[in-house]
Amino acid sequence: MSTQKLWYDKPATSWSEGFPVGNGRLAAIVYGGAEQEVWNITESTYWSGKREHITSHSSGKDDLARLRQHFFDGDYEGGERLASQLLEPSKANFGTNLPVCDVILKFKAGGQNVTRELNLENAITKTTYEIEGAKIHRELFASHADGLIVCKLWSESPDGISFNIHLEGKTDLFESWNDPQVEGRLSFKGQALEQLHSDGKCGVRCQGSVHVETRDGIIGGDAGRVEVSNAKEAIIYFAINTDYGVTGDWLSVGDKRNLLAKAKGYESLKLDHIADYNSLYGRVNLELETSELTLLPTDERIRNLSQGKGEDPALFALFFQYGRYLTLCGAREDSPLPLHLQGIWNDDQACRMGWTCDYHIDINTQMNYYPTETTHLSESHQPLIRYIEQLAESGKAAARDFYGSNGWVAHTVSNAWGFTAPAWQNSWGLNVTGGLWIAMQLRDHYEYTLNEQFLSQTAYPILKDAALFFLDYMVVHPKNGWLVTGPSISPENTFHANGTQKHHYLSMGTTLDQVLVSDLFEFVLEAAERLEVDEQLQADLRKAIALLPPLQIGQKGQLQEWLEDYVEAQPEHRHLSHLHSLFPAYRITPQHTPELSEAARVTLESRKSTNNHEDVEFTVAAFAGCYSRLHDAESAYEQISHLVGNLCFDNLMTFSKPGIGGAESPIYVADGNFGGTAAIADMLLQSHAGELHLLPALPAAWSSGQYQGLRARGALEIDVIWSEGRLVEVSVRALATGHTTLRYGQQNVPFSYEAGSSYKLDCELRIQ
Repeated sequence: MSTQKLWYDKPATSWSEGFPVGNGRLAAIVYGGAEQEVWNITESTYWSGKREHITSHSSGKDDLARLRQHFFDGDYEGGERLASQLLEPSKANFGTNLPVCDVILKFKAGGQNVTRELNLENAITKTTYEIEGAKIHRELFASHADGLIVCKLWSESPDGISFNIHLEGKTDLFESWNDPQVEGRLSFKGQALEQLHSDGKCGVRCQGSVHVETRDGIIGGDAGRVEVSNAKEAIIYFAINTDYGVTGDWLSVGDKRNLLAKAKGYESLKLDHIADYNSLYGRVNLELETSELTLLPTDERIRNLSQGKGEDPALFALFFQYGRYLTLCGAREDSPLPLHLQGIWNDDQACRMGWTCDYHIDINTQMNYYPTETTHLSESHQPLIRYIEQLAESGKAAARDFYGSNGWVAHTVSNAWGFTAPAWQNSWGLNVTGGLWIAMQLRDHYEYTLNEQFLSQTAYPILKDAALFFLDYMVVHPKNGWLVTGPSISPENTFHANGTQKHHYLSMGTTLDQVLVSDLFEFVLEAAERLEVDEQLQADLRKAIALLPPLQIGQKGQLQEWLEDYVEAQPEHRHLSHLHSLFPAYRITPQHTPELSEAARVTLESRKSTNNHEDVEFTVAAFAGCYSRLHDAESAYEQISHLVGNLCFDNLMTFSKPGIGGAESPIYVADGNFGGTAAIADMLLQSHAGELHLLPALPAAWSSGQYQGLRARGALEIDVIWSEGRLVEVSVRALATGHTTLRYGQQNVPFSYEAGSSYKLDCELRIQ
């Protein structure tokens, strides 16, 4: 049995037990058994809301100066009150991603011995069961190559396939009907409308169809259903299109895709799907030791891990590859939008409450892309890069209207139309570096690829304009002479000040702001020098960098979260944003900044040990990454084990527990899958601070294994084999010319490489 499969020996009765599939735009959660199967259909552009201008109540720099004076004077309550008047716009038609519909297949005869599997190597789901000794099979995939979902049903008996299929819309405006001109076709149309995040009158429209064809048997139906009776096999094609960003004809695109697919034939569709998918997925392999637990159904393996019943290293390799699979399902090079809060799926819960199924850019969307470069899926960064370009353009109005500043800015949340204004509650919505935080993914993409054209034409212009905003917006603090942001938040935390127990959220110069601005200014300066452009900007950046606050250690030995050593009002808080310089960035490292590294450890231990610690999927993934950067393998492993064993549904998708942000039940959130995948990669390979560090946080439970194809900064591809906790062999393939320091344990070896060359090294880091 392949170790890269999720499999189960019983039906899936709910969304959280189903298999996710996707082609970068169209997706589904597939669940069911012998009596019924449901495809919960989502489409990345199916959003309520619309693009609209957000009105600011601020006059710009004069109001900003008046507002800041409250915080300089220690009047936090007055400052927060004035900030609500000036920088808190009303919520209008922001919108949310919505599910499209359920495709429901009902079978006329029940069955037994149901087994289900999702093969990560070919991105195909299979369900098998028996009726009177004859096996019935279903397999389904979402084809990126041909732009649709395809399902084949077949029986080992001559006439074993009988079912009906219909659609149930997930929004008020949805209808489906039998096409009188085409046998076996259901057409549908709908609009993404809701009244919590918009006015219920605006949203993206969709139109598409379901085609059913059979081998032998009878096909018919009416009243919005297709009936299939006594067939040897049946094939179902599902395609959809929307009017998002479209000016021409879009209504017939779904039908055309289905007709082309039918003409092409199932086997050709399947072969092209596998070739397209595996050309990306197959770049990376991770093997950890197997045991008898590897043979168990996936849900049993998760429970065993939760209960501490035996070692199952291969489950972590499965979780790692699952994260890569989910990336490819939701983010392909031509995807119209990047991964949102729930990736590309939608459990119909987050979008029906205050969260919204949107782009949270105060950690969640960023974490979705933490593993993209290192796990060799660089192309999946493209939809995010295009989205950042959109933010940079629309954010110019937010910079001008709210702060009277040049450049561009975005805050805490965004939508399909590039929303960049502060959100409607300053306690969480006034995160002035949200756009900068997501835009630093451009730096990552450049550092991993060393694509000079990308640097000069995309990364530098966008980040230069971000730097222009902060140069114009920031102010010198009268108390210490540091150049600071503010007012802003440390997402989404609060503090006590002035000896009171009142919760405050706004202040000047939060740690997250300062480290992001420092990274921005330094990268833009280096890029300008490299490109030999903008000499005056270079001078301005050098001057500004000299005035930026340092990272500070508080009285308890912790890394300070704010400019001043405030008392934490919520020491159990889920956000670790002030540790950004440790993970995923790299300003803090044990080898170069040991005191700050120890302060970061104090922060981690303090958060973890508090009563009522907010045990959230993205927090646990961040804990794992931070411990990995501290080279604390066992603590990182403990966090990853907790994430997989206790914060995953049976289908291995991560969730947020009830109680967080008003959630009444566990809600799927994609960032845990992606953040956990990134943390596992980080435990096996780190490439920052001028080093290529091999097996930096290898836990005892993964004593032997190997990986191929992980990417490192400097445009390198790395293969590693280890046994009994010791390095055996390393292979390095260089896509560019450069130099670094190879590190393993206490060994440090200078290493130069040339583009197009491959190198093999032994356990002593000697080139063979």
